[in-house]
Amino acid sequence: MEKSDIRYQAYVSILEEELKPAMGCTEPIAIAYCAAVAREVLGGLPEKVKVGASGSMIKNVKSVIVPNTDHLKGIPAAAAAGIVAGDPKKELEVIASVTKEQIAAMKEFLQTTPVEVEHIDNGITFDIIVTLTRGTDTSMVRIANYHTNVVHIEKNGEVIRDIPVNGEEEEGLTDRSLLDMEHIWDFIHTVDVNDIREVLERQKTYNMAIAREGMRGKYGSNIGALLLDMNGNDVRTRARAMAAAGSDARMNGCELPVIINSGSGNQGITASVPVIVYATELGVDEDTMYRAMALSDLTTIHQKTPIGRLSAYCGAVSAGAGSGAGIAYLSGASYDEVVHTVINAVAIISGMVCDGAKASCAA
Repeated sequence: MEKSDIRYQAYVSILEEELKPAMGCTEPIAIAYCAAVAREVLGGLPEKVKVGASGSMIKNVKSVIVPNTDHLKGIPAAAAAGIVAGDPKKELEVIASVTKEQIAAMKEFLQTTPVEVEHIDNGITFDIIVTLTRGTDTSMVRIANYHTNVVHIEKNGEVIRDIPVNGEEEEGLTDRSLLDMEHIWDFIHTVDVNDIREVLERQKTYNMAIAREGMRGKYGSNIGALLLDMNGNDVRTRARAMAAAGSDARMNGCELPVIINSGSGNQGITASVPVIVYATELGVDEDTMYRAMALSDLTTIHQKTPIGRLSAYCGAVSAGAGSGAGIAYLSGASYDEVVHTVINAVAIISGMVCDGAKASCAA
């Protein structure tokens, strides 16, 4: 694939758009981000908070720990974190820097300020509307379709921003319909690795760091350590254990950021960590590892595009199939063998239902 090919630049852009840093589970962080923007627009702490969220958002926020909150859970906690301590300029790292005093202030805020949560159905899967009130002043912010897509801002009824929401179309992002396995395969063999090195090096650094922390610390059920204890330290077990450990840490309040894929930290971990573990075991050079990671990431994004960022299906299935493609490539598989690896992975565990983000995602 030549650099002049429309797909070449699109694939580079897609990796840059999708592989973003995030602190904690991305759905509560999206609510924190929305609330932080609303607080900035309001100009101070509100006396009343209302959070409207789509069903899939509620499912993915209600049971997961919000980082940097002293283990608070749920939509009110996520909103309070964004309002009290959020920096909206940092987007999905909105609550990455929180002091002990701010954590105490969050808890006091939740005790003294009414936070109403309601289910909204505007015909889209990913929808958040935060409304804040202070005296006669109000602010309202809406995020739709993906985690940082602020489509509406208003203060005291005056519209500051209004971007039309056309169903579940993701405005402002590179066309994902350009993705297909044949061209992804061509891309990863011909790409100038320097064009993707920075984003993949960051993915490796961040996601391996949280995986190692998950193995060291006591998070959730310690699935990573349990796998090694039960099955030994061979590369197949180690690849699964490291990914599970990263998820355990992330879903149980670890304050390290991850590089997400398709809006999900667990998918970002699953699409990258096993590939990196295999690359290390096989002793391949850095460029080959990055090509394998790009194959895994793009395969994951390709699968998730028609499914949607939030759905009733477990996203780790798509990421696991992507990781399988990357590992097969590292093992010398042909294009047909890589494609059938993905097909087999999806066939074995397709339809796994997501009942919400929580600690058991690591399993």
